[in-house]
Amino acid sequence: MLLEQIDSPKDLKQLPAAQLPALAQEIRQVLLNKVSVTGGHVGPNLGVVELTIAFHRVFDSPTDKVVWDVSHQSYPHKILTGRKQAWLDPAHYEDVSGFTAPEESPHDFFTIGHTSTSIGLATGMALARDHRHEPGNIVAVIGDGSLSGGLAFEALNNAAVLAHNLIIVVNDNGMSIAENHGGLYANLKLLRDTNGQAELNFFKAMGLDYRYEPNGNDVAAMTAAFTAVKDTDHPVVLHVHTEKGLGYAPAVADKEQWHWHVPFDLATAQPLRPRTGVSYLGLIRAQLAARIAAHNAPIYAINAAIPGSFGLKDFAAQYPERYIDVGIAEQESITLAAGMAQQGLRPVVFHSGTFLQRAYDQLSHDLGINRLPAVLILTGGAVSGGDPTHQGTFDIPMLANIPNLTYLTPTTQEELTAQLDWALTQTAGPVAIRVPAHGVQSAPLDPAFAPLTPHVLHQGQTVALLALGSMLPTAQTVATQLLAHGIDATLVDPRSANAWQAADLLPLGTAHRLIVTLEEGSLDGGFGQKVAALFGPTATRVLPFGAKRQFNARETTQALLQRDQLTPDLITTAILAQL
Repeated sequence: MLLEQIDSPKDLKQLPAAQLPALAQEIRQVLLNKVSVTGGHVGPNLGVVELTIAFHRVFDSPTDKVVWDVSHQSYPHKILTGRKQAWLDPAHYEDVSGFTAPEESPHDFFTIGHTSTSIGLATGMALARDHRHEPGNIVAVIGDGSLSGGLAFEALNNAAVLAHNLIIVVNDNGMSIAENHGGLYANLKLLRDTNGQAELNFFKAMGLDYRYEPNGNDVAAMTAAFTAVKDTDHPVVLHVHTEKGLGYAPAVADKEQWHWHVPFDLATAQPLRPRTGVSYLGLIRAQLAARIAAHNAPIYAINAAIPGSFGLKDFAAQYPERYIDVGIAEQESITLAAGMAQQGLRPVVFHSGTFLQRAYDQLSHDLGINRLPAVLILTGGAVSGGDPTHQGTFDIPMLANIPNLTYLTPTTQEELTAQLDWALTQTAGPVAIRVPAHGVQSAPLDPAFAPLTPHVLHQGQTVALLALGSMLPTAQTVATQLLAHGIDATLVDPRSANAWQAADLLPLGTAHRLIVTLEEGSLDGGFGQKVAALFGPTATRVLPFGAKRQFNARETTQALLQRDQLTPDLITTAILAQL
């Protein structure tokens, strides 16, 4: 096995060129062996194997520095820079992150899990190199999908005036996570179709030197292309055409589905643990479609390049004129929605909470200040293991503190449906709905349902449990455990992270010695701190439970729940200690 001979890029340089295609096949096989067991980014990594081999043959990492945009295509880079055991040995599969990680290797420079940052980061590194009069090439590798992000445009604008070495590798496989959307992609296709010779050239128009390599999955071609731009004394774009998913037929046939994939059977390509049954997102899509069908409601679904995460392809097929994919451009998704809402349309923007932070200014300035009634559907709000770039615990402090924005936290499918109905008709301002995590819950709505008013599910005394959204099942278990200790706790569903009034909660202080808040989000700036501030001038104590305000490493979800005392046993023990 050729990989056995490679522990660093220096070892790679010793291999005869004739053996490099075989090495590429080995790398693809170990990539597939691992991701079929662990899940992970399949297509992006399969598509850059030859590009990565050629990079480490030509350049001298880490003196020559590469920044991988998003870094979901960095598996081959990791394999060639001393971390191959994490792909060769199942016992070490969890040893490395799925993204670049400076703590792992001197060949990684940033922890990156979001898009469109590589050119800006590389430009900053190039300026620092020049300031210190150091040698070395600075290389940014960015996919064509990532070019749709506004930060990439801003960075290209600044990179063009850099007076020294900077190499921007545009890895163009004709895909974002799903298909590309936007005017830029017609020009990229034109450049591919003309072998880079078209007079109309986006990169040249930005003031950048430009070269094209059509054979991005050929090691010899990529070696020659990198050799030609190495040690350039000015910024240059190397536009490379590759095939996403190359080497695994299912990943080539369905590039979107195989961008990232859950564990699967390598022979059949079927998921090992297929998802079945009702989903909250399915209920939301059906509700939007029903309103359009029944009333021709001016509803539009918007998302930023991840339709598969929300099942929006089905909605788009049913109502293609009511679906908009803005590309990997979270900011645009919000400002576009603001413009639509101002003119009487009802945009519904689907986002993962960990991506929406990229549009904070637009949420505050465009939606919040202008009180525009767009609806945001937020997923991923939960404590989960993984990596620090995809944490789902910061959305409550972010959204619940924007004036005029209402952040709803339903606990069941009935509550979600009722709150979405209200959100689609109200006109007071933007409404975000945090889709509950951990599976669909169901319970009849109380007859006096009000979308913004906390609901007492059980009236007790001494302790009141205020469980936000997905924490309700945990609170119900805690209530059962407290009852075994002779404490009949009150159970409250707040229904919102920020819309309740003081008059809704202050009466709880009369019959309870202790108010306990439970949220699957950061304690700092979150729901519990708001409640604690409310009761601060009173004699009632508040005990908040939530996540620590920190970037997690790669702990398991269970380890994080234990650390943050978010399991029923730990919560019950802490309550008893307080009493």
